[in-house]
Amino acid sequence: MIQSRLLAVPAALVLSLGALALTEDPAPKPKPQPEAPKVAEVGKPAPAFTLKSLDGKEVKLADFKDKIVVLEWFNPGCPYVVRAHEKDSLKTTAADLTEGGVVWLAINSGAPGQQGTGDEVNRKAAEKWGMKHPVLIDAEGTVGRSYGAKTTPHMYVIDAKGVLAYAGGIDNDPNGEMKPEERINYVRAAVASLQKNEPVKTATSKPYGCGVKYGKTPPAQ
Repeated sequence: MIQSRLLAVPAALVLSLGALALTEDPAPKPKPQPEAPKVAEVGKPAPAFTLKSLDGKEVKLADFKDKIVVLEWFNPGCPYVVRAHEKDSLKTTAADLTEGGVVWLAINSGAPGQQGTGDEVNRKAAEKWGMKHPVLIDAEGTVGRSYGAKTTPHMYVIDAKGVLAYAGGIDNDPNGEMKPEERINYVRAAVASLQKNEPVKTATSKPYGCGVKYGKTPPAQ
């Protein structure tokens, strides 16, 4: 009888220890690594953003729902931008398209102190080139990186449903040597197709110009 009781004690102890083990918190799971930033893709929703213009007004992409929106990556110190605005494909395109109801936004993603940055520099360029549309400042480069903007100019066309319809160069003339009748303005063509409810024939092209003057890549959150 005494022996059976002695055997019962370890058995009960094992059961109690097992129950205790089941009630302990499981080992903490490792924290998931942050995902790499997603970059805009043609055919998918354009990344939302909010930026301030040179006059301090907050501008949201969401403010232009149901409108075609053109984004122009901008650096007034870049020779390609200067040429495009003074004699080539950007000289009248923005004015012509905005007159037809298109929204045009220039975005400067240069880090402070880089070429073409500073409110006064951008303000003078906009005035010189007759730019009536906002110039938005993206000094941290967050919006530029979300779109994958590589050059100035780098152009994007967003359709009235908020989907990216075109990404690439302003035209097919990176060296500025073509005759006007040979030059294809991809942004004008994309907007014209969207206004006719037709697919954009050339939805992507190779951007050209000066590299966007980003600052250091921000650390992952």
